[in-house]
Amino acid sequence: MTSIGGQAVIEGIMMRGPEKIAVAVRKPDGDIIIDEKENKIKGGIRKIPFIRGVFSFVDSMATGIQALMFSANFYDEDGTAKTEKSEDGKQNEENMPGWMMALTILSSLAISIGLFIALPNLIASFLVPAINAENESNTVLYNLVESIVKIVIFLGYLILVSQMKDIQRVFEYHGAEHKTIFCYENGEELTVENVKKYKRFHPRCGTSFLLFVIVISIIVFSVIGRFDSKIINILVRIALLPVVAGISYEIIRFAGRHTENKWISWLNKPGMWLQRLTTREPDESQIEVAIQALKVVLPKDKNADNW
Repeated sequence: MTSIGGQAVIEGIMMRGPEKIAVAVRKPDGDIIIDEKENKIKGGIRKIPFIRGVFSFVDSMATGIQALMFSANFYDEDGTAKTEKSEDGKQNEENMPGWMMALTILSSLAISIGLFIALPNLIASFLVPAINAENESNTVLYNLVESIVKIVIFLGYLILVSQMKDIQRVFEYHGAEHKTIFCYENGEELTVENVKKYKRFHPRCGTSFLLFVIVISIIVFSVIGRFDSKIINILVRIALLPVVAGISYEIIRFAGRHTENKWISWLNKPGMWLQRLTTREPDESQIEVAIQALKVVLPKDKNADNW
């Protein structure tokens, strides 16, 4: 199973291999431009169980933001071509200092924490009044309500975003990314015709990872229980996020390596179902972009590409 993964951006795709990261974007004039970088997450960190999941999660956010900034040099947020843009696509990336990148990542994390940790926790506190940690039935009820609210918010967010017309084209590139990686994993030549025949649902998708994060967080937080203070409840859950991310990464990594096992197949199904919302069937031009991005990150030594 390959370690290569990716992300859809505005009219393009970012591919991440064991040695390189590449962003391929189709410019308004039809040409494909590629930005190539070294993959900094490698070596010892990639081999330490649970720890590697936390580093990969944070680095993926930073890499994803940089890829979006690169593609944004050619297109506005609504997908229309910019009238003024740099020819090499470097302007936005070079103009974004480190502190701004850090602020962007922290802002994204804050929004995620607010939506999927603080809000469900507070809603559960209002819906299940007078909960006491010593009362087992109330604690169980509290965890159940919090879990349901968390899942409803997550599904609602995906459904809402999937209905946005501008995002649907990004989801087509998302589908192209999955199909292209599948083609490579099956040892076939990377051609448009070969890629087209593969499914757009992949077990190692970020959508599946986020679902695992939510499910694992429900289990971990249920084991920890509930504290009387709402603030302490939220702070404890935030402190446990690296644990949740590390466990989720290892599970999806294990599931990705054993897709032929029927039990693992069932474990992957919810994430695959959700990808019906976050992927669309791509056209040939989008597949071409995905192929170009993938070819750049293919390792010279295939032994380096292990999952």
